[in-house]
Amino acid sequence: MTEVRALQAGRIVAPYVTARSAEQDLRCDLVVRPDGRGVGYARELLGDRDEQGVLWARVAERPLEGRPEFARVHPARQRRAMRELLCQVCAAPADRTSRGVLWLMRDFREDWPGWPEGAASVDPPVCARCVGTSMRLCPALRRGAVAVRVREFAVVGVWGTLYRPGMFAPVAVNADRLTYGDPLTHWMVAAALVRELRGSSFVPLEELGDAADMG
Repeated sequence: MTEVRALQAGRIVAPYVTARSAEQDLRCDLVVRPDGRGVGYARELLGDRDEQGVLWARVAERPLEGRPEFARVHPARQRRAMRELLCQVCAAPADRTSRGVLWLMRDFREDWPGWPEGAASVDPPVCARCVGTSMRLCPALRRGAVAVRVREFAVVGVWGTLYRPGMFAPVAVNADRLTYGDPLTHWMVAAALVRELRGSSFVPLEELGDAADMG
């Protein structure tokens, strides 16, 4: 995840998707559903599940309160940025041309032949204006990053915590990434939406021009 930290006019600037210290998990009782087929909240609200019926983590939304926690992503904002193809840094529409939507990613070409074709990404795209800021200030991206245009980016599943039945309450098993339609999604509390990237092509950073603010 792009982690942008900047001191500007005496305040910390953080990506739109970054969670803050005031945004903790909301108290809610996780239970096994009455039919025994998955987990749910004891008192579920209409927005607790997505269109595929997957349960999502409840987290307070206070984007202007507390300190940015750069290692933590806010589930609702990540989900919105991914669904609406918003820049993960500033929440403006992601950059789009005839070659596709723009993603800024760690470079894993040496680890995976053909990468990033077919990659399952939990990182939302970016706008060209935020590329330079991200490259300058994100330690992970400074270790090697590429700009990629993606033509096809279907929503394919979710990432989150998988549970199993326990003696008194569901028990967390591990974090996992599951595709929609997998029966195990009934036992997951999702924290991120996943898109599969296809039809990708690399973009030299200098081609993004002045909008990328690479200086």
